[in-house]
Amino acid sequence: MTPQSDEDEVWRQIVASFNDTAELDAADQPWPDSENLPAEPPRRVIKQSDEAHRPRPEEPLAEAGDDADEDDDDDEGHYVPPPPPPLPKTDTATKIAWLALFGGPAYLLLSAALNWRLQGWMLFTAVAAFIGGFVALVVRMGDGPPNDSGWDDGAVI
Repeated sequence: MTPQSDEDEVWRQIVASFNDTAELDAADQPWPDSENLPAEPPRRVIKQSDEAHRPRPEEPLAEAGDDADEDDDDDEGHYVPPPPPPLPKTDTATKIAWLALFGGPAYLLLSAALNWRLQGWMLFTAVAAFIGGFVALVVRMGDGPPNDSGWDDGAVI
């Protein structure tokens, strides 16, 4: 037999056993048998608040997947986040810097979209406003740790 025919036979065996189920015994498990969880019996649900639907001895108890819990409140058990904190107050210089940062390019885009003819000083003012707003925000950003961080700042980059 050639190596190619051996390989073809191995592939035929793999394809033939593709849909076979694996038989696992206790020796094949990657954990000890003492860590296996016992199978839980199905849980029974009895509603205490509704007297009309209380099971009688001749009626079977409701299974966990039945429609017994459909009329419960939909809000029960849902997380409701607290209201967000208010936005921090900004000073006038920061507001002007943000306005210049976005206002300069917005004016240039608007004038290009509407085919406005810009004079040289208007173009210079829009570009200078963008650059000035960016520089003002970067300078005001600060590069040190916060003042209230205490003696242990941790890793400061």
